[in-house]
Amino acid sequence: MTTQSTIQAQFTALAIGATAKDMGITTTELYNRLKRVGLIKRLLIDCYDVLHAESISGVVWNVKEALKNWEAKLLAKGGAE
Repeated sequence: MTTQSTIQAQFTALAIGATAKDMGITTTELYNRLKRVGLIKRLLIDCYDVLHAESISGVVWNVKEALKNWEAKLLAKGGAE
């Protein structure tokens, strides 16, 4: 039996893999960057209901934009969330 948390974990892995490939970086690097700004939970898990209905390219765009904005916000705060 597949649970909602399993489905969300699979979606998260897919989103990270596709975005990392698009950005030309490793999945580990992207995962660490997303984790640093809290986007794994805030975006990929909490917004799963909206994001999973998007195309892969739409998900990739959303992840890249959110990461760019949150990293800029973190940098403006001096590197501490």
